[in-house]
Amino acid sequence: MSTESTSSIVQDFVDSRSFPLDPFQADAIKYIADGHNVIVSAPTGAGKTVIAEAAAELALKQGFKLFYTTPIKALSNQKYRDFCRQWGIHNVGLLTGDNSINGDASVVVMTTEVLRNMLYSDSSTLSGLRFVVMDEVHYLSDEFRGAVWEEVILSLPEDVQVIALSATIGNTAQFGEWISTVMGETKVVQTDFRPVPLTTELLVGSTLYPLESSRGDFLSRHLEKRIAQLSQKPLRAPRFPNRVSIIETLQRENLLPAIEFIFSRAGCDAALKQCGRWKLTLTTKQERRSILTHVDERCESLSEADRITLGFTAWRALLSRGYAAHHAGMLPLFKQVVEELFAEGLVKVVFATETLAMGINMPARAVVIEKLTKFNGVAHVELSSGQFAQLTGRAGRRGIDHEGHAIVYYSPEIELPKLWDISHGDPAPLKSSFKVGYNMVVNLLSHYDIESALDLLHQSFGQFQANASVVESQRQLNRAN
Repeated sequence: MSTESTSSIVQDFVDSRSFPLDPFQADAIKYIADGHNVIVSAPTGAGKTVIAEAAAELALKQGFKLFYTTPIKALSNQKYRDFCRQWGIHNVGLLTGDNSINGDASVVVMTTEVLRNMLYSDSSTLSGLRFVVMDEVHYLSDEFRGAVWEEVILSLPEDVQVIALSATIGNTAQFGEWISTVMGETKVVQTDFRPVPLTTELLVGSTLYPLESSRGDFLSRHLEKRIAQLSQKPLRAPRFPNRVSIIETLQRENLLPAIEFIFSRAGCDAALKQCGRWKLTLTTKQERRSILTHVDERCESLSEADRITLGFTAWRALLSRGYAAHHAGMLPLFKQVVEELFAEGLVKVVFATETLAMGINMPARAVVIEKLTKFNGVAHVELSSGQFAQLTGRAGRRGIDHEGHAIVYYSPEIELPKLWDISHGDPAPLKSSFKVGYNMVVNLLSHYDIESALDLLHQSFGQFQANASVVESQRQLNRAN
């Protein structure tokens, strides 16, 4: 184990950065170095990963382990590739349902469910664990999977430092109090800072209108007038997204590369096919050569039969013209290639589902949202202000763009006051989704006796939100025993 001091490791890390740390990053890294748990709440794209990288440097140079957890495999895969480039493949591992690579490494990326299962089974891989980064921790509110985050936090040893990274939430202080109660002293770092300012616009036909007035504190009267004109002629109002027209507008306004969010896999594929029938190519000859070379190198292992089944030739041709889709129904290799080419600025337009906004590093100059409603598995519901912020947080590339552009496609169903509320609304608070279901009971009782399992349940964030004193009393009792 290295004797190199924490302060010198942190200073070397800060000095190695190509840009000075923002105040919230510096504060969070200092708290980590001082041995505290840290919750960081900041806008999407603000640079929260830098904080986790500083902790990884500490783990690597002091002989400890860091686990980096994410809510989805695609994000785990991307972080694994990023970290391998930064620290080398021998120092980084990956554990998901699909992959198990170098699991005993000092820095291991995994989905949150994998860590939960490791804790339940008391895996030997936990030996030497010092830091757990919980990326996208606001996913704790997810109705179907959020309880996993609470199970992990409640099951971690108290000598492990939790580094929770979240998009902006409305009750960061309360969440911090709960972590402090169950894990020890926790520092909260919260900021509204965006490295690249964001402008919200409405795309009406082929014209972009700023949502706000020049003063920025109320709706643009010019936009209100234009929408009023359209409302008097409803038959002429555009009802369905015309992706060709959208891309033409983005190209004319110099707003590429762009991500267009379509809340269905079929919709993304349909948009891509629509572009395939269109003649416009968004790439230069040199960019096309670079794209084709990259695709052929990354996909050389695919057999001819696989290429036919996967529609490789058509996919490759569209990529060379600057178009791609990105969703969970795609072959992971294809998604990785799209992410790599988009990050290099070679692919200009990506049609994506909302999973792309889940921390995947694909910043764009502009983000287009086709609808303000999405299907949540049960019904079509309106986007929350938090979801809107996370989607539009992809807009604006640090060090490249002076501002990012969040563009909403106009349809007659759009109500300007509602759009204003969504784009300016306060961040939603984290709400516990901790429910005692069949699977949780089986998992708990397979690893704990009934009394210990009940102790765990009494310390949940849901219990804390209902009655904080119960959680505090239970934790004190556990420590006394």
